[in-house]
Amino acid sequence: MATASGNHFEWQLFNGQQWGSILNDFVIEAHYCQPGANGITINLSMGPVYIDFDEMTVDGAVVNLGVRRNTLLSPNQKEVMGWYYKDNHRWCEYGSHGSGRRSSSVRSDFIEQQYNRNPRGSVQFTVGSMTYKVDFTAMTQTNLSTYMLRKVRRRPKFNEVVTTNSSNQNSLPLLASPSANPSNSSSHYIWEFMGDEGIWTEYQKPGCSLDSAEIERLYQLNPQSQVSFTVRRFSYTLDFSGMYQVNNKYGTRRAIRRTASEIQPTNSTSSQARWQFKDMDGQWNDYIKGGSWGCCSVSSQDIEAQYQQDSSGIMSFRAGRFSYELDFSDMTQTNLSTNTTRSVRRL
Repeated sequence: MATASGNHFEWQLFNGQQWGSILNDFVIEAHYCQPGANGITINLSMGPVYIDFDEMTVDGAVVNLGVRRNTLLSPNQKEVMGWYYKDNHRWCEYGSHGSGRRSSSVRSDFIEQQYNRNPRGSVQFTVGSMTYKVDFTAMTQTNLSTYMLRKVRRRPKFNEVVTTNSSNQNSLPLLASPSANPSNSSSHYIWEFMGDEGIWTEYQKPGCSLDSAEIERLYQLNPQSQVSFTVRRFSYTLDFSGMYQVNNKYGTRRAIRRTASEIQPTNSTSSQARWQFKDMDGQWNDYIKGGSWGCCSVSSQDIEAQYQQDSSGIMSFRAGRFSYELDFSDMTQTNLSTNTTRSVRRL
């Protein structure tokens, strides 16, 4: 079962009388599947509204709107769900390495299994000598020794479902066919890898032998395949089904992701937002990735993407030999070596 566009999901708004489908809802879905996304602003004919993903509420120019996300799957199918916790300034999936470089003893699939058994219950697990408890009702994680509390989120993996073979009860993860996506000549996808500083970095030429457009073309041909590419003197393998890249010499593995470009619903301006910092001379300068300003590791687009996910959070980046933190709440950037703080603005 699927929508007319071929998707297994459907986002709808309620106007007080009836539910109606949202055009280009795959953009909303792509944001929703990012664990750090708090919500998204969409533009309706009556004005802009904000959808809160945690509360599943709508706020903005139009009052009394409701929102829901439907799943349209066959009886032998279910979505692949990811479970994430907030580790300092970023969301980490259970089973992956957090800031302490230690992974939890449970993975998303185990937590999801326990959740399906009792959505109002909880599950305990260990990391090193510490025991933790995930509360499904409060959506929190508690360290049972220190009582430190962290937020938890449950989000679907984008366009990924599990099909159960009735003959043997084995579940096979299958990526939904790329051709099931709505056809839109103005939309495209960005491919990124997780860099050393915890920053998502786009594949770009000439530094890399492949860019986002070429990777997307290869992905469309076979979303289960592997492709090879080079960065300077190193060769790598990119695995679409596992969504990771491997350095063929050292075996270093990095996560990769495929996201819809910052093309928002009609009249949205988020993709055009510019981020600037004020230098010591009082001049405003754009953030330019790899630019003359000490080879900055992020661009305005990168900052805007992170801002859309968490408008009150903090983003880390590098410029030259220095590390910085950009605070969206205070609209400042801080040099972590000198503690120099500069003003930041969003145009």
